[in-house]
Amino acid sequence: MSTPLYDIALSLLFRTQLRRSLRLIEHYHSAEEAWRHLDEPDMQSCLDRAQQEWDWIQAHGIRVWTLTDEDYPYRLRQCPDRPLVLYSKGNVHPSDGLIVSIVGTRRPTERGRELTQALVQDLQAALGDVTIVSGGAYGIDITAHRAAIQHNIPTIIIPAHGLDRIYPYAHRKEAIEALHQGGLLTEHVSGTEPFAPYFVQRNRIIAGLADAVVVVESKDKGGSLITARMATDYNRELFAFPGRASDETSRGCNNLIRSQAAHLITSAEDLIETMQWTKQNATPQPVQTTILGLYDNLSPSQQTLLSKLQEAEEGIHINLLVMETEMNYSDVASDLTLLELEGLVRSLPGGIYRLVR
Repeated sequence: MSTPLYDIALSLLFRTQLRRSLRLIEHYHSAEEAWRHLDEPDMQSCLDRAQQEWDWIQAHGIRVWTLTDEDYPYRLRQCPDRPLVLYSKGNVHPSDGLIVSIVGTRRPTERGRELTQALVQDLQAALGDVTIVSGGAYGIDITAHRAAIQHNIPTIIIPAHGLDRIYPYAHRKEAIEALHQGGLLTEHVSGTEPFAPYFVQRNRIIAGLADAVVVVESKDKGGSLITARMATDYNRELFAFPGRASDETSRGCNNLIRSQAAHLITSAEDLIETMQWTKQNATPQPVQTTILGLYDNLSPSQQTLLSKLQEAEEGIHINLLVMETEMNYSDVASDLTLLELEGLVRSLPGGIYRLVR
């Protein structure tokens, strides 16, 4: 069995040059092969550090995903700045079911906390299979995680540091509780301190992992708005709760809504309706083949998509099509466009596609 040793070493060697490491993987198809073609300073020290990390990973029950792994989180794989390596602790399944990322200010109002708690509870009640993602920070982040833990909903914390520590330490209890119904997921090796730029970097994971991103409360500047921008860049559906014009903690949300960057929501029901989610969406069903072969001019992948769409009477989100068919996102998007042109498929708001009957 191959180890992620060279993937870890490559991520350390080009820690501030992510795009370069991604290009190398794309060109050489593996980190080990890319490593053999490099002539850079500090290569041996990075390889030695990678070996130390691999030993630590094995000793502490850490799971590792690399870009060449088939089960690398498929939503993140779509992102142009996806992490080269991911490390997780706990029961993390970032490709299962529906994922909603919830972000907001570190100093929420009581209304903001209540909105977050109700959103999480109502999403679970309506959908069943949903995972809540956030950054584990003070305020809206930890409120979302606590609500998920309270209602036995999977939750994934995305820290801006290695898995050998918890920051802020005050949230250690929640991090431990989350391990049983989710866990922690990071791109950083052990020993990595919560350095300020890493908080911005981790926001792309919060955005990229999700089907939908919700901003509960935000001032007119802050990390949650950075996450919101990234969600838009990744073609994720963005939602925001409105607030009074005089409320400082609602200015960011109001601006997102006013600029039409985000959908206005007042409850989980609004989000679910926009996304056209149902409990059926959340649980993949067996593939039916009755539609296969009906259109001889279509490719096998297009017929597979039609089969999936036939199962979902109310439509299905493109991300779920990617997951269920195990096809690349770009291939699914291209095939859906061609099927639309053929008059066989109709696109709906929120990334939903439905079979034309």
